[in-house]
Amino acid sequence: MSHSDLAGLLHDLRQAARTGSDLSAAPAADAARLLHLDALTLALRSRRGALELLWADPADPLGPVLDDLQYTLGEGPTLDAATTAGTVTETDLSAAPADRWPLFTPAACDLTARAVIAQPLLLGVATAGVLTGYRTTPGPFPPGQRADFTRFARIALDLLLHTPPRSLATASDGPDLHRAPVHQAAGILSVHLDVSIDEALLRLRAHAWRHDLPLLHVARAVIAGRLHLDPDT
Repeated sequence: MSHSDLAGLLHDLRQAARTGSDLSAAPAADAARLLHLDALTLALRSRRGALELLWADPADPLGPVLDDLQYTLGEGPTLDAATTAGTVTETDLSAAPADRWPLFTPAACDLTARAVIAQPLLLGVATAGVLTGYRTTPGPFPPGQRADFTRFARIALDLLLHTPPRSLATASDGPDLHRAPVHQAAGILSVHLDVSIDEALLRLRAHAWRHDLPLLHVARAVIAGRLHLDPDT
């Protein structure tokens, strides 16, 4: 795709933001392709500091799976970008220092991810969310690609600010909260085990990691009553 195609998309999204459109106006698959990325995600930062996947290509699981992996393990570039309020890059995950993301890196490589760039969406000094791009080939992010990524991130923030809070909470008439079942399952566990929501979330993540299962799979099993976690574990 040519640079003019990207310029056209950015122009259309600026116009959409001016008229009050939310993130659903931005086609994730087209944006990733025009930015020369294999997956693109946007995570919203909640008031409690947790990151919730809000936007990705619904037809391609790579981005959501990598985002879920970071949420489950508690480490990774998206989390680092949110914590440091700075752009985080890794040009070759297969050659990254072993102590940078000791759990995330090998798991991401198993999923064919090789390069990543994560940019915080800043409102002054506050981080509203993080835009993360992935490639399945290693190599640097050239200055032009980084500049385009930054331009898209600014427009994505404008669209995010037009997303109604009620839509974010209910997943109606707007972008869906990808991990809504996880929070529903945590609520169930909190009651059944008489623990806090934070501890219930930790138990869900630990079970998913210990048994090498997708976090959403574990959450849906709890909701359906197929999985009962032991209160003593």
